[in-house]
Amino acid sequence: MTIATTKRPRGRPREFNHEEALDKALHVFWERGYEGASLAELIDTLGINKPSLYAAFGNKEELFRKALARYSHCSVAYVGEAMQAPTARQTAEAFLIKSAEFLTDASHPKGCMIVQGALSCSPDATLIHRELIRHRNGYENLLQTRFERAQIEGDLSKEANATELAKYIATVHQGMSVQATSGASREGLMSVVNLTLKNWPA
Repeated sequence: MTIATTKRPRGRPREFNHEEALDKALHVFWERGYEGASLAELIDTLGINKPSLYAAFGNKEELFRKALARYSHCSVAYVGEAMQAPTARQTAEAFLIKSAEFLTDASHPKGCMIVQGALSCSPDATLIHRELIRHRNGYENLLQTRFERAQIEGDLSKEANATELAKYIATVHQGMSVQATSGASREGLMSVVNLTLKNWPA
């Protein structure tokens, strides 16, 4: 008497999607902040175990840095695009309008990950805090460089202070991020954008 055995079909294991996992981690950090995102939550969200997470991304700090880089190069790519606008005013306009749209987009956590993360870091995460501030200051530096070029090209008055103007626009953006996180609507942020542009130097 023979007993028939049923063999399970062998299939290739589902491949680990590195970018998909990084996007999931990004959303956790964006919503919770660096310290608010626990390792247990990250492991659960990514659907992998602790050794696999370390093998793919390193420790929590390294994972955050990778997520931050992805955020800078993908999520807020519109910042770099705004710097290519024909005039300084159009640069400020594109930067602020796109920010109002992005910061209130329902498809991801509200606000700016860089701005919110820098506000919520404790002294225990000094290195992360410094890196977030460096990224945040990067917006201001891009604006300043663009406004200085506009002055050389004759598009922006020589009487304008490019450094102060860049800080002004960057500060408006940071305030918009805080407002969006607190529930401000896109229309509400657009009213701030319109008022800011009315004060553009002649």
